[in-house]
Amino acid sequence: MPRIVSLIASATEIIHALGLGRFQVGRSHECDFPPGVIRIPVCTRPTFAVDGDSAQIDSQVKDKLRNAASLYEIFPETLEGLFPTHIVTQSQCKVCAVNLEEVRRALSKAVTTHPVVIALEPNSLADIWSGILEIARSCGYTERGVELIESLRRDISAVSLRAGAATRPRVACIEWHEPLMAAGNWTPELIQFAGGNDLFGSPGRHSPTLSWQELAEADPDVIITAPCGFDMRRTQAEMYWLTSRPEWSRLRAVTENRVFLADGNQYFNRPGPRVVESLRALAEMLHPDLFEPTLETIAWRRWNAVPPAV
Repeated sequence: MPRIVSLIASATEIIHALGLGRFQVGRSHECDFPPGVIRIPVCTRPTFAVDGDSAQIDSQVKDKLRNAASLYEIFPETLEGLFPTHIVTQSQCKVCAVNLEEVRRALSKAVTTHPVVIALEPNSLADIWSGILEIARSCGYTERGVELIESLRRDISAVSLRAGAATRPRVACIEWHEPLMAAGNWTPELIQFAGGNDLFGSPGRHSPTLSWQELAEADPDVIITAPCGFDMRRTQAEMYWLTSRPEWSRLRAVTENRVFLADGNQYFNRPGPRVVESLRALAEMLHPDLFEPTLETIAWRRWNAVPPAV
């Protein structure tokens, strides 16, 4: 039987969607869904303060990268005691989660079980499907992997078909507030499937940095902000990075009340099975006349200058 350690939250969600959850023996500090995984031993921690604001986090991360310092620490002794047969990590982004290089360093220090290391690289929806299939095949669940991918694709097609008949608003999806960055990778594909036109992101490419002049000149119909790793409460608390700019109040999306906060941590930044729910959330924001707001307050909400009472 496999003994799986997942060092990335989206992989943990994939493992459980495949029916492999009972074989997961270790997780990263960020793995929190499904809820029961919080009882699984933690194998990592960040080496920078994650409670700072957008600018502070960006500064810390850049300083560490300039100095070739690791952003995350892996606990080799914990891994050793878990006797893993499989370790799932990622090779896409050094900032977002533990990466392949860090896993290899940890394995060289302690782990003697010679586990299979699976490094996901989810730059696009196709890459997400490939990652699901790679985990499934490695653990002997190939058929279940194929079934899961087919189910997710059907769900995406159903949303896309309904959204396809609507007028396509021009969308700016923000992934970081300071410095200003637009969402990339799989998010532009989701926006397209949800019946929108992404103004800044390119499918399969990393998140681009934006200038405020670029945002103002594009003057999007809709603004969605889903900072990487932030929930809606934290995003609301950091809206001042946007609202304090003189350009903000003149933007079409602001004057027409089409600015939305989305849960980047749980949905938009997790390239796993819940990309379908992220798609549904996008469709609800972009086309409220076609989609019931089933994920409102869960995955998204409309931005208000004054936050709602708790």
